Amino acid sequence: MSRSPWYERGLVRPYVVTDGRAHPSRNTLDLVTLVVGQRDRPLAGLSPEKREVMELCLGGPLSVAEVAGRLRLPVSVVRVLIGDLVDSGHITARSPVPPADLPETRLLQEVLDGLRARL
Repeated sequence: MSRSPWYERGLVRPYVVTDGRAHPSRNTLDLVTLVVGQRDRPLAGLSPEKREVMELCLGGPLSVAEVAGRLRLPVSVVRVLIGDLVDSGHITARSPVPPADLPETRLLQEVLDGLRARL
C-alpha cells in the first residue's frame, strides 16, 4: 500500500485523516474487535485511508490493532476510520467473545489431560 510522501514525513496530522474527530462514532471498537470488509459495497468516494482499511479488511477478519499496525496509523485514527466504515455498511465489526462465554479453565485442562493420556 502506497502512502503519500507527505504522510510519511509527518506533514499530514492524524486529525486531518479523521476530519478533526478524536473519537469514533461508536464506542464499541476496542483493540481486539474483529472487522471484515463487505465486498458488495462501492469504494468510490472513500478517502485514501478508508480505501486502505477496506483493502485490508476484504482479505478476511482482522482486529483493530492489526489494521492499525499494518497501516502504521495510530489506533485512535483507525478506530475513527473503522467506525465511519461500519456506519456506511462497508465493514462489519464483531466484538470478541466475552469472558463469561469462554469455557472454564478446568474444562480445558481436563480436555488437554484426556488428549495427552491418549497419546
